[in-house]
Amino acid sequence: MDKMRWIRELVLAEQQMEESGVVDLSAGFDPQNDLERESIEFMTDLKSGFVESASAFNQLKGSSLGSIKIYGISKTKADFMLFRNGFKMIFSITQPGQIAIYFNQMSSNFIPTPGSSSSSTQPEADLLTAEWGAFGDLEWKFNDKAIKIDHLIRYYLSRFVRDSAK
Repeated sequence: MDKMRWIRELVLAEQQMEESGVVDLSAGFDPQNDLERESIEFMTDLKSGFVESASAFNQLKGSSLGSIKIYGISKTKADFMLFRNGFKMIFSITQPGQIAIYFNQMSSNFIPTPGSSSSSTQPEADLLTAEWGAFGDLEWKFNDKAIKIDHLIRYYLSRFVRDSAK
């Protein structure tokens, strides 16, 4: 989270209050807006971690055959996909505070869209969820257990490499 953003928002709210004479009691903490922004920031951090790890994997592998590629998904704010040997792993913000992780063969032509309905043709997804803690602290969880981003990247990249091996 941008450590200065909330201070800027407080200053802006105070300036607006002074100009209009109306007090905004929610200034500095807008849970829904903050949840959306935090979800995008978390996805950006995830993508950066996967880019770094995939780059190291590709470099150590030494061959372009079977290398891992990472793509952003158009018309989304931060969704991305890992691709290798016709296999893809998609990270998608399904709603603020919820990230779905899909594993999928290319032949199924499935790319999730925010708010898409569930159907039998869609693959099962692992879900990461955000929960508010004390004093506006946001914690990401998997199956109600707190996660650490480095461990998450290690787990899913290892799983992706295993599942996409030819």
